[in-house]
Amino acid sequence: MKSFARGLSTIAPFLYMIAIWVMSGLPHDAIVQLPQNDVDRWMKESLHLIEFAILYGLIVNAFLANGRFTTATHLAAAIIASFYGLIDEIHQAFVPYRSATIIDAVKDITGVLICYLIVRYTYFENPRSRITQMMLKFSRWASS
Repeated sequence: MKSFARGLSTIAPFLYMIAIWVMSGLPHDAIVQLPQNDVDRWMKESLHLIEFAILYGLIVNAFLANGRFTTATHLAAAIIASFYGLIDEIHQAFVPYRSATIIDAVKDITGVLICYLIVRYTYFENPRSRITQMMLKFSRWASS
């Protein structure tokens, strides 16, 4: 069970990156389109904040599962997720029915930054927090 959890945690960021790439190559309304255009646009624009924050979280989880989560890998996770957000925006610039904007890249990086700061505050600066304890427990369990 531990090896399955560790393996799944390790490949999850890569599978998620593939899913992002595939969805970025589709029209904006290919997966879901809400009946009200303004609500549809608002929801999809707000997902930029969440999409790459999830990627950052998956990368952190992979480091935790392999017992390699440190301040250096914490920063690396944020850089990788942010960089992939920029790559995704460049990719969208070459997709005919998609757009790439600086504000979208800023939203991608902002989502990562918010999660980075939360993890930094809870895991590294507040070792007694419930989140820290859960992360440490998972890391010890999966990497042993």
